Amino acid sequence: MAGSAHATRETARRVGLRRGRTGIRRTRSARLAPPLAAVAAAFTLAQLLLVRPGMGLGWDETVYVSQVAGHAPAAYFSAPRARGVSLLVAPVATWSSSTVLLRIHLALLSGLALYLALRAWRGLFPDRVLALAGALFASLWVTLFYGPQAMPNYWVAVGALAAVACFLRARRDHRDRAALWGLAASGALLAWMRPMDAVWVTLPLLAAGLPRGHRRPLAALLAGLAAGALEWVVEAYVGYGGLLRRLADASAIQGGLGLRVAVVDQLRSLGGRALCRPCTGPLPHPLVTAWWFVLPLAAGLGLAIAVRARRTAPTLLPLACAVTAAFPYLFLIGYAAPRFLLPAYALLAIPVAEALLGPRTMRPGARRTVAVTLVALGLAAHLAVQLAVLTAVVRRTTADHREWSRTASTLHRLGVRAPCLLTGHEAIPVAYYAGCSSAATSGHNANSTAAAIARTARGTPVAALVPAGSRPPGYARTWTSVPLAGERLYYVVPKPGP
Repeated sequence: MAGSAHATRETARRVGLRRGRTGIRRTRSARLAPPLAAVAAAFTLAQLLLVRPGMGLGWDETVYVSQVAGHAPAAYFSAPRARGVSLLVAPVATWSSSTVLLRIHLALLSGLALYLALRAWRGLFPDRVLALAGALFASLWVTLFYGPQAMPNYWVAVGALAAVACFLRARRDHRDRAALWGLAASGALLAWMRPMDAVWVTLPLLAAGLPRGHRRPLAALLAGLAAGALEWVVEAYVGYGGLLRRLADASAIQGGLGLRVAVVDQLRSLGGRALCRPCTGPLPHPLVTAWWFVLPLAAGLGLAIAVRARRTAPTLLPLACAVTAAFPYLFLIGYAAPRFLLPAYALLAIPVAEALLGPRTMRPGARRTVAVTLVALGLAAHLAVQLAVLTAVVRRTTADHREWSRTASTLHRLGVRAPCLLTGHEAIPVAYYAGCSSAATSGHNANSTAAAIARTARGTPVAALVPAGSRPPGYARTWTSVPLAGERLYYVVPKPGP
């Protein structure tokens, strides 16, 4: 009896101790994490200082922003696009045309999102690993460049990072409601931004959730994905002829999905090419692409360290999701853009950070000193290269956007003012800058006919941008024309009626 009572008390003590430790972990996890907050704050500040809020909007950005903008008509919304970015910018774009305000809004949101995504990993990795992982991801030129832009890829990246962390936490403790809600929210964010990317990113999570014991995490993830994709699916039936038709159109716009090796194309884009289509020309300097080859090796080393530390799942799952996220952009499409791989970079940052912190566990001595020095020098060189590429990309992009703004000013000077219509070369971004609608009779953004454009020109100012040396479309051959930088502008401004 006495022995039984003692055993009962001992069991109760151990259970209470375990609960106490769990409570301590949860309390610590609920607190602000200063290292992660510092990384997110530095990321936000770097965007504002290096990318310049007044850079102007890019081609794809004008499409997303125009859907909710109050000063410009909505541009044609092609089949692959989703409405997530438009809703993200709506709090600013619906009442202000200021690009500066929009960039600041997105920079602040992107910094907050990075902090929340990293914070979701607390309890799975030490804060020092998470802080370094966040710094590695945030210091890439492509992350800094697209963080404050009205584009979906960064948001897919932070959504993927948070989703994997919440899945691991929910699988470890099915009663962790915060993890389950976080998993659902992350899945919704992924599908809200890019439904097809959401599928590729979460394939390993869906596979890991199939075992009987993980039904709640799987249900949370599926509910989030369904909620995020609902609008895209409904829109497919309302405006694109059905879901299968929209998927087929999206594939056609991407050149048709099939086995294509775009690895070299991605290497070419690392030099600062926003879109490499067609992807020709020489490869960037080896110093620019070296980190790309180091990345998988460091991730593999991080996995080996995790296996020795008996922390395999938290390292293996983000690796698996990184592979599936990158696969379609490396092997299924025939062009490249550096932003496509942002989700893979975010997920790989965790094991890479663990690998780079590996020398800390070595015994003090010459070998440890050499290892730490090499890592420090490598990171310094890497940061210098990223800064150099970012500076060049921002300078070139700013010049391109200013050219669109000058073209819009020329249109206004010639009398082509809202309500107006613009067609031809780069019509979509220039139309946004000018406050006009845009139209195309062919290509991926075809939304009109030559007859309809000619009919519009009888009562509305219409202009056509034609590359220098090319013939104008038939409906514009009798219009007045003026030369512009590298192109020719044909326009007609109907006289007001009596």
